[in-house]
Amino acid sequence: MNSKVSGLILAGGRGTRMGRVDKGLQPFRGSTLAAHVLQRLAPQVASVAINANRNLPQYEEYGCPVLSDELTGFEGPLAGLQTGLRHCATELLLTAPCDSPFLPPDLAQRLASALQSQDAEVAVAVTLEADEQGVVQRQLHPVFALLRAGLLPQLDAYLATGARRMEGWYKSLRLAEVVFEDAAAFRNINTLGELQQLEAANGQADQPLTLAAVASCLDAYDPDAMSVRDAQRIIGDFITPIQSAEKVALRSALDRVLAQDVISPINVPAYDNSAMDGYALRGADLPQEGNVTLDVIGIVYAGRPTALACGAGQCVRIMTGGAMPEGCDTVLPQELAAAIGDGTVTIAAGVLRAGDNRRFKGEDLAEGGVAIARGKLVRPADLGLIASLGLAEVAVQRRLRVAFFSTGDELRSVGETLDTGCVYDSNRYTLFGMLQRLGCDVIDMGIVKDDTVALEAALRSGCENADAIITSGGVSDGAADYTRAMMARLGDVAFWKLNMRPGRPLAFGKILSNGRSAWLFGLPGNPVAVMVSFYFFARAALLHMMGANAPLPLLRARAQSGIRKRPGRSEFQRGVLSTGADGQPQVRLTGAQGSGILRSMSEANCMVVLRDDQGNVAEGDMVDVLPFEGLL
Repeated sequence: MNSKVSGLILAGGRGTRMGRVDKGLQPFRGSTLAAHVLQRLAPQVASVAINANRNLPQYEEYGCPVLSDELTGFEGPLAGLQTGLRHCATELLLTAPCDSPFLPPDLAQRLASALQSQDAEVAVAVTLEADEQGVVQRQLHPVFALLRAGLLPQLDAYLATGARRMEGWYKSLRLAEVVFEDAAAFRNINTLGELQQLEAANGQADQPLTLAAVASCLDAYDPDAMSVRDAQRIIGDFITPIQSAEKVALRSALDRVLAQDVISPINVPAYDNSAMDGYALRGADLPQEGNVTLDVIGIVYAGRPTALACGAGQCVRIMTGGAMPEGCDTVLPQELAAAIGDGTVTIAAGVLRAGDNRRFKGEDLAEGGVAIARGKLVRPADLGLIASLGLAEVAVQRRLRVAFFSTGDELRSVGETLDTGCVYDSNRYTLFGMLQRLGCDVIDMGIVKDDTVALEAALRSGCENADAIITSGGVSDGAADYTRAMMARLGDVAFWKLNMRPGRPLAFGKILSNGRSAWLFGLPGNPVAVMVSFYFFARAALLHMMGANAPLPLLRARAQSGIRKRPGRSEFQRGVLSTGADGQPQVRLTGAQGSGILRSMSEANCMVVLRDDQGNVAEGDMVDVLPFEGLL
């Protein structure tokens, strides 16, 4: 059978969930993910090719043909499959993704057996996996497939329609599903955090996944000229949520992160009811033409049960929220009645359709359904929704513990005498406010002098008492080499120069001390740069550690005047957002944009976000804006 099968490793994606680094080239257990897949796939087939759309020379080192998509724009696995079928020299093509290094050694044999016995056109792997309620579900794995090479014309025609989903194409084919017992064999490694966990589980402490190794897989990686996007992706993929939750009283859940789905214990609404004040009636009694007059046999109020039942030619006066009487399926709003008499109501043809204004039992929430998904920051409306379900407490993530301090011999605390050449430490107060807004438990460690012993002691103390450490100052070009060496000795810390203004220097990594670990965010020392760096790097990471999904709320606004900007770097300029005469949002800059001018942040109510590929902004152009309301 091997001689009839060609293998194709699908490595043509963008790697968006892994920070857009090339997933197949990620270091894993002494080699790379793609190398592990190749090692398991090669014995099962006559030959192997790799579908890739970037880093082609690196993939060619595996000694396999490397095939790029014919379709442009990273169109997904079907585009890679199209290329693979076009170059397939055997009867059958076996596909596997580059991020699944544990694929079964009998994958080809079992899929081929099903393909032949069921006279199918494609055979796909399936596993049986339990959902959160313990119910076993069939999980289809469409990229683990064996296909007949003659399917190329059908695939070409399908792609020509603009469709791109594998499952959609499979529906048009004779499909054989093959159940595999080992679900872990089909595991996709989607993030750098998962990669780290698997490395740790394998006991390979001597070969940890390092920031440098991951960053080196970025296209055109340069630690001295890193884009904002690349830094955000690496940080986002390395950070993993804390695994600790607690139950709190409902009122105490405000601004906390849900650790579990909130499951509705009841149907909402609990019974079919009226959405309007009016008359409940049978849809069959609505006139096709002219008018019809119905007898009103009673009245139903919200919150009161009723035993009324309507027959032909009858209706019931009903209030909003009132239970629908037996036999009724439609509500006529009282304002649409053609006439209301003493015990009757007249309805004209065409003003109402059968079923209108009726709310069904469980229409809003069905019993056992998810009312609010885990990971949501609980807001006032969420408190109301949870209360409407009768729940007195909810499970939330424990508060994140964040230690922070400022570095520099020139810094003085508020209340101290300001010597010549010294400045008051404003950054700790800014960081305190931003961390409090995120709902963190904060540990203010004060000012740490420019001394490697003091700095190491502070980092170790923060590491042993917090989940994350944020520092301001000490990460720029002027930072002493021994400081960087000390941080590197404590763990895996990378120092980057970012293509952004303000906030060029940034340190990120994980440090260790006495069996504890903490993520480190080394921010610049300039006051405005601290705030910019916090919101565009540390904030998202801290929320991810909390298990929350809360992206920055960017808006679009019209520039009131031109803004000078050179392409190649991201800029974050302070602005004032307002409403123009036409009712549309508009924004102007606050003036001087120096990274040390903290007053500009106090005067601003937003930040104008100018991405690295943008040039000068003309008056009237639309720009991205980050409102401070809710953040600062």
